[in-house]
Amino acid sequence: MIIAVLGAKGQLGNELQLKAKHYPNDIFYFADIEEVNITQKDSFESYIKSIKPEIVINAAAYTAVDKAESEAEKAMMVNAKAVELLASLSECYHFFPIHISTDYVFDGTNHKPYHEMDAPHPVSIYGKTKLAGEQALKGMLSRAIIIRTSWLYSSFGNNFVKTMVSLSKEKTSLRVVYDQIGSPTYAADLAEAILQIARQIDKIKGVEVYHYSNEGVCSWYDFAKEIMQATASACEIIPIESKDYPTAAQRPHYSVLNKQKIKKEFNIQIPHWKESLYRCLKTMQLVCF
Repeated sequence: MIIAVLGAKGQLGNELQLKAKHYPNDIFYFADIEEVNITQKDSFESYIKSIKPEIVINAAAYTAVDKAESEAEKAMMVNAKAVELLASLSECYHFFPIHISTDYVFDGTNHKPYHEMDAPHPVSIYGKTKLAGEQALKGMLSRAIIIRTSWLYSSFGNNFVKTMVSLSKEKTSLRVVYDQIGSPTYAADLAEAILQIARQIDKIKGVEVYHYSNEGVCSWYDFAKEIMQATASACEIIPIESKDYPTAAQRPHYSVLNKQKIKKEFNIQIPHWKESLYRCLKTMQLVCF
């Protein structure tokens, strides 16, 4: 199978590169902005024609949530217009897209985990542009997969885990919000799930949406506390409300995702977020016991 991965230098893209080594019978092409500009039709089409993929995993995205509030056009280009091009090229060159989306398509007012069929209602520019990308796939294609995920982290790139570890070495205390609830996702776990799903795309009959995060639920405060415990840091984590930590973009207060569909249809086993956090920190050689 010939599989192209867009966004190869991001957290998920890097984890997919590591996982690909365990799939020696497949041919992988990993591309980032140096190899292809997915917002430019000529560049995107030329790349697709040159590698002739059977599956394209789109892990490329504009993910600077707060910056997107002042760079809406740039976010829209990557998160929506590029996905329109992806859909158009999929029609022409007959590859199957697996597109990565986000919990930010929801407004966070639920009090139970979001199902795939729950109505999206994004409250940030980032969320709106990601939803527009989803809608482009749904409107233009008859078959594709959209996987929404949440609170992504990895040993690669910039993320909450690495920020907490870094700041804990500089400060004696950190203030972290306790009133935003969700589920962390280790990008390595998501990468493995995507590659398992790639082997089962024959069962997909339409444009299907799936939710994936690690099992379990926590606040950012709980997450930070666990990071400190795992790394034996003496840094104190102080719980605060979101109103005490204003950001340019509004965050969903509750964005837990219901994962029953992806587990049932693809027989996916999902680890608990604490287990995955320790595995990630171990790869970073930061676990202290």
